[in-house]
Amino acid sequence: MPRETMVNALIFDFGGTLDTHGDHWSKVIWRAFLRHGILKESQATAFRKAYVFAERSLGNGHIIRPNYTFKLTLDVKLRLQLEYLITHGVLDISEKKVFQDLHTQLHQELYEKVWQKIRESRDVLIPLVSHYPAALVSNFYGNMPMVLREFQLDMFFLHVVESAAVDIRKPDPALFQLAIERLGIPPQEILVVGDSMKNDILPAKQCGCRTCWLKGEGWDAFTDNVAEYTITDIHQLNTIVL
Repeated sequence: MPRETMVNALIFDFGGTLDTHGDHWSKVIWRAFLRHGILKESQATAFRKAYVFAERSLGNGHIIRPNYTFKLTLDVKLRLQLEYLITHGVLDISEKKVFQDLHTQLHQELYEKVWQKIRESRDVLIPLVSHYPAALVSNFYGNMPMVLREFQLDMFFLHVVESAAVDIRKPDPALFQLAIERLGIPPQEILVVGDSMKNDILPAKQCGCRTCWLKGEGWDAFTDNVAEYTITDIHQLNTIVL
């Protein structure tokens, strides 16, 4: 990175960034539902409601335990969404085996795709963390340390600030401020990398950080891009930073 940018540390988002490379998880799961013929394009609104229901349940219901892996978390997430769609008459699945087979197919496919993305993220992180200290800031369910160990990412981050652990959620900039304080580096010397303009880029800029938007298929369309850098492939980060 050019010397005048003075970047001396990195902060990464996890969900939608390191695990899907810019695509919001609602879009990742929605595309899987379409591929498997579970829902039709005309049922996008119903799916969105199911997704929100599952996220609120996971975030407020203390369902996810600290020892839950991402694999188990994804299992629960998909089960909640499918059960919502059945309960609200969107899906007609009465046989337990049919439900289980459908759930298993979705879970296996999505988890394999996540591992593929994580491997690519690891390849990007290895040279970066040899040059810069890094922290992770994530809206997650209280099991982020377990997830990082599962994906062999824990050695990359000196500090992990997880919403469930500190009772602060993005887009509150206080979550990023905690990471900045723990890194002990002025915010103007920190580059924040995330997929969400609302949850990552805007609050990070409020804290005075530099920002890199990993643009993919988001929850909402953002036309006002305020990030210093925009990338569509996580591998492009190396050309920006190194």
